[in-house]
Amino acid sequence: MSKREFISPQGLRIDGRKPGEIRRIDCTLGPFSHADGSAVLEQGNTKVIASVYGPREAKRKGDVLHDRAIVTCEMSITSFATSERKQRSKTDRRLKERSLAIQQIFESVISTHLYPRSQISIFVQVVQSDGGDMAASINASTLALIDAGIPMQDFLTACTIGFVDGTPILDINYTESASSGPEVTAAIVTKSRKISYMQMADKLPIQHLEKMMLAATEGCLMVYEILKKKIKAHSYSLLHARGTAPS
Repeated sequence: MSKREFISPQGLRIDGRKPGEIRRIDCTLGPFSHADGSAVLEQGNTKVIASVYGPREAKRKGDVLHDRAIVTCEMSITSFATSERKQRSKTDRRLKERSLAIQQIFESVISTHLYPRSQISIFVQVVQSDGGDMAASINASTLALIDAGIPMQDFLTACTIGFVDGTPILDINYTESASSGPEVTAAIVTKSRKISYMQMADKLPIQHLEKMMLAATEGCLMVYEILKKKIKAHSYSLLHARGTAPS
């Protein structure tokens, strides 16, 4: 399939979206009672589960920091997440790199100074993979941290952008990602709109970089607006269940 086939003459992508549209997002906060915070996020056909434990006593005394909490992350992908049944170990290099990236991203936004000598652990599992796994994992982790009640300096959202025939396409799926074109995954802190994380796959002409980053920011802000509504609805349902919802 050529790259030109990914956008029709009518300007529609293979799944019917316009280049500037993100996939449907659905999420559930607090589905697991055993974790301090948890979330299930579906971004199109990509499904991610995130769980947060802590703040709690650090498992290894040698890792303790006296002035702030340490943040850890472990990311995994189920063997049935893709059409290729592949068992991935915890030592998988790509998973370790992504785990470290998520850890560093959230170290910069979590108010770790409020929890000295403690540990906050984030566990992410990709249950179904259809493109944008890293972005969905970051978004699910944000929701799980909010569900855990862990203070953050800002709301963090992510989106993956492709580039086809000179046009940025938001929130790409697996088929679009497999086109081997330039691809950027970016995460931003929404108030300042500063980029907290960026990863690029394949080469992108420098003259198109600004266009891609503007599209990435736009996609992240779209995700933010959806997640903000979901969080508000979840918070209201909790207040209503406790009989303290505002009239």
